[in-house]
Amino acid sequence: MDIEQLPILGIYALYQVSSVEVGQHFYWQIGNFQVHAQVLVTSWVVIAISLGLSVTATRNLQTVPTGSQNLIEYALEFIRDLTRTQMGEKEYRPWVPFIGTLFLFIFVSNWSGALFPWRIIQLPHGELAAPTNDINTTVALALLTSVAYFYAGPHKRGLSYFGKYIQPTPVLLPINIPEDFTKPLSLSFRLFGNILADELVVAVLVSSVPLFVPVPMMLLGLFTSAVQALIFATLAAAYIGESMEGHH
Repeated sequence: MDIEQLPILGIYALYQVSSVEVGQHFYWQIGNFQVHAQVLVTSWVVIAISLGLSVTATRNLQTVPTGSQNLIEYALEFIRDLTRTQMGEKEYRPWVPFIGTLFLFIFVSNWSGALFPWRIIQLPHGELAAPTNDINTTVALALLTSVAYFYAGPHKRGLSYFGKYIQPTPVLLPINIPEDFTKPLSLSFRLFGNILADELVVAVLVSSVPLFVPVPMMLLGLFTSAVQALIFATLAAAYIGESMEGHH
C-alpha cells in the first residue's frame, strides 16, 4: 500500500463508519437520496433552541448584565478561556466562534436527550433521540474539526507545516500521516459511545426499576453529557492549537 493512499483510506473508513446503526431508523426519501429524518428533526430543534436563547439574551444588552444575558456572557467567557488555554494567547481569538459552536451544539444536544421526552413522539420506524446519539452526527462534527485542523496548520505555518511528518526522523512518515486521520475517528467514537451508552442504561433502568433508581441516573447523565461536550471542545481546540505550533 502506498503512503499516498492513506488519506483516501482514512476518508473511506469514515464513510463506512457513518453506516453504523443501532436498531431501526426513520428516513425521508428525497429523489435518489435517503435523509436521516430522526437526526434532522432533533438537530433542527437543538439549533432552534440555541438560536432562540442567543437572540433572547442579546436582544436588549445592558451594561450590567442580568438574567439570560448574564448566562450567555458566562458561557462566552468559559468558551474563551477554554480556547485560550488550548491555543495560546496569540492564536485563540479567531477560533472562539468555532469551538463555541461545537461546544454549545453538543451540550444542548446531549441535554435534550436527557431532558426531552423524545420517545412520546411516535414514528413509523425508530424513535427520536439526541442528535449525538447517531454516529453520523458525531462523525460530521469530527470531520469539521479535521477540516479546521488541516486548515489552521498550513495557513499559519505555510509549507513548514508538512515538516512535522518527518520529525524527529523521516522513518516515522508512515506513522505520522495516519495519526492525523485517526483523530476524528477517536473524537466521533468517544462522543457517540458515551451518549449511546448513557441513554441505553437509563432506558433499561426505567423499564426494570421505574421508580427512584432512574432519577439519580438521569442526573448523572446530565453531568456526563456536559462533560462529553467539554471533552470534545477541549480536544478540538487542542488539535487545532497543535497544528499551529512551531510558527515564529
